[in-house]
Order: sequence, then C-alpha cells, then structure tokens
Amino acid sequence: MRILMVGHYPPHGGGVARHLDNLVRELRKRHEVHVLTYGPVKPRDFERNLVHQVRVPPVYGLRGTSFAFLGARKIVRLHRRFRFDIIHTHFVGTTSFAGVLAKERLNLPLVVTAHGSDLEHTAKLTLGGLYVRKSLEGADAVITVSHYLAKLAQRLGAKNVRVIPNGVEEMEEIPAERRYITFIGALREYKSPETFIELARHFPGEEFLVVGDGPLRKGLEEKAPGNIRFLGYRRDVNRILSESRLLVLPSRREGFGLVILEANSLGVPAVGRRVSAIPELIRKGKNGLTFESFDGLVEAVRTLLEPKVNRKAGAIGRRVARFYTWDRVAREVEALYESLTG
Repeated sequence: MRILMVGHYPPHGGGVARHLDNLVRELRKRHEVHVLTYGPVKPRDFERNLVHQVRVPPVYGLRGTSFAFLGARKIVRLHRRFRFDIIHTHFVGTTSFAGVLAKERLNLPLVVTAHGSDLEHTAKLTLGGLYVRKSLEGADAVITVSHYLAKLAQRLGAKNVRVIPNGVEEMEEIPAERRYITFIGALREYKSPETFIELARHFPGEEFLVVGDGPLRKGLEEKAPGNIRFLGYRRDVNRILSESRLLVLPSRREGFGLVILEANSLGVPAVGRRVSAIPELIRKGKNGLTFESFDGLVEAVRTLLEPKVNRKAGAIGRRVARFYTWDRVAREVEALYESLTG
C-alpha cells in the first residue's frame, strides 16, 4: 500500500511529530509511506525522498491557513506522481482540512487522527472550529487516541470513529535511587503546573522536579519553595523517570496523557486529575490514583509514597504499559486502511 501522511513530523518537535514518527516507522516495515509536513525543513538522510514539504510563513494564524490551501495543492501534485492509496492527516484543523480539499479533487479515502487539543481547544475557535467540523464531516474515518476524544468527535459531526490509543516508545531504565516526585510537561495554563508547586509546599521533606519549559516558567520559579528544582526541557526523560518515585499530572485537559504510560513503563505510578482521558489510563488503585480536589491530590500522593503501595502500583504500571505498543497501533491502523480501500 502507498500511504501519504500529513502533519508535523521530525525535525519538528511535539506530540504529533513523535506520534507520526513512530507510526510511520512501523508502517514502513510493510508499506511505502510518504509524509507531507510544514516547511522549511531538512529531512533526515534515510528518508529524503519520502518526506515532502510546503513552505509556509512563520506567522501564527497565517501559517496554518496557508498550509490548508497550499497543502491541498501539494497533495494533488504528489498523488499524480506517486498514486497514493490513502491519505492520513494528523491533528484536526488546518492540517486535516488540506486533506479534505485534496479529497474533493482526488476522491481518495481520507483518514483523520485527532490528538487532543484540536478537539478540546481548536474546535472552540471561530475559524478553527470551521476547519475542525469540515474535517470531521469530510473524513471517511476519524481516529481518536482516547474514548473521551471519540465522544467529542462524534458531537462535532464525525461518523466513522475508531479509537486507537498512542503507543509507548521503549525507554531504557537506568539503575538509580528513586527520590523525586516529578512533573513532566509544558509550563502552560492548561497543564496546571501551579498545582504541582503548591503540592510541594505540603511535602517539605520530599524532593520535587519540574521537567519542561514554557511561558509560565519564570513566574513559577519565583513562587516555588526550596524543595523544587526546574530542569527545563530535557531529552533524557528515561533517566529522570528512573530516579522518580511518582509522576504527578495535574492537567485540566489531556487528550491522552502519554507521559503516564511512559512513567508506568519504568515502574513509576502516576497521580492525575480526573478529567478528559486521564481516567482511561490510570486504573484507580492499580497503576496510580486520580483526584478531583487539591485535598484529594495530597491524599493520593501520600498514599502512593508508601513504599509497599508504590512498589505494587509501579509493577502493575509496567504490565499496563506493555499493552500500548507501536506495533499494535500500526496493525490497527492498517486494518482501518484495508476497510476503506477494499
């Protein structure tokens, strides 16, 4: 099968690019997979002839809309050259709308994957909401990475919805003393890092780590107690998790919550707010605990710091994470492609 993927892709960073990188790697074991992404970029040497780009102005708002229309034209030109069997776009909005416009001209099957903030945030914007609805209505199938997002997609007009969760990349565990209570994520409003800062005040004898960067960092550092260290953006997340006793995810919305499974894969239980897709990943009392109030968060952390409870939850977490492999994701995506291409 010859497949065209459309979306953010390395050297771009971010969750969508990581997802697409892993999915493409698995699918290429059995198929020819091309990628169309935002330019200008320099593709990696091993896939130089398989990665295509649309150059767009680096201006917020104009960038996405430009990609929607220029991307559609590029898809048509690429299809004339390569004769794709299916188009698969990632992130519902301007990226997926490029696929919808191209589909109108090519009549190829179109799959759209929703990743989270597209349906939770972009869909609420005036122009963004239009792109989201047109994409969901125009797609032959919509993949969501959680059941929570599937319900949102259906309410917004999607008809053929398939839930296929993210996979977990294999992470090397590094022998180390487990010392830290850890937050990993962008330092932005919806991630609620201030909740983690306040949590540290209630456990002055524990060491806390903040891993990630963003516009709130300076203000958070000014307010943080002395038992918190800010590490900024890090690539050695496996090392940090290998030294962690507990992961805390206080996000106010989370389309999937991959960091929970990454922590679990290294034996680290998680505490997460009971919102969005988080309860789908944290099996209460097994691989972690969920909370609704701040008092509930404090109690959950206190419970999971008990050595016996922590070890048991970490062991269950390892088993849970093993279900989320990229091979399994790719096989489910292939099955969906086959149902659409006949």
